[in-house]
Amino acid sequence: MSEVWEDVGEFAGVPDEFQRLWTPHRMAYIQAGPEPLREECPFCEAPKYPDAERLVVARGKTAYVLLNLFPYNSGHMLVCPYRHIATYDQATPEEVAEIGALTQIGMRVLREVSRCDGFNLGMNQGAVAGAGVDAHLHQHIVPRWKSDANFFPIIAKTKALPQLLGEVREAVAAAWPTDG
Repeated sequence: MSEVWEDVGEFAGVPDEFQRLWTPHRMAYIQAGPEPLREECPFCEAPKYPDAERLVVARGKTAYVLLNLFPYNSGHMLVCPYRHIATYDQATPEEVAEIGALTQIGMRVLREVSRCDGFNLGMNQGAVAGAGVDAHLHQHIVPRWKSDANFFPIIAKTKALPQLLGEVREAVAAAWPTDG
């Protein structure tokens, strides 16, 4: 489903200078509420399902990569260890190495697929530090573009995303190298 721009000047009411960006596919995320998937850890559950069903784009030996269900930008990925650990210092040297390697590959793939100009990388350790899922370690890879700044998040608490999650997962998974 794609966005639809609408000129509301043809409808009843007082016209204004704003155009409306209709993104009805986002309603699924709004209706899920701020705490989805809380009965089970979403990062422990995701690898148990087919990749497309849980937005997994790549699997390694100790860690895997999936799209963020509530992305900041299109292509926002998470690198998670399979093991349920909360903080980076609890990770084994093998997990740390694979999280790093998968992050590097993810950056290369996103550059190829989305032509992004840069990245935000990070781990929020604990709820007090902003982790939405604080019980399971995960590294964020957020692609950024020179032109991606707008006022939607500031004035409307809305993030406009140009692609659906399924489309992004297909493109990223298809571009992911099979040898890495």
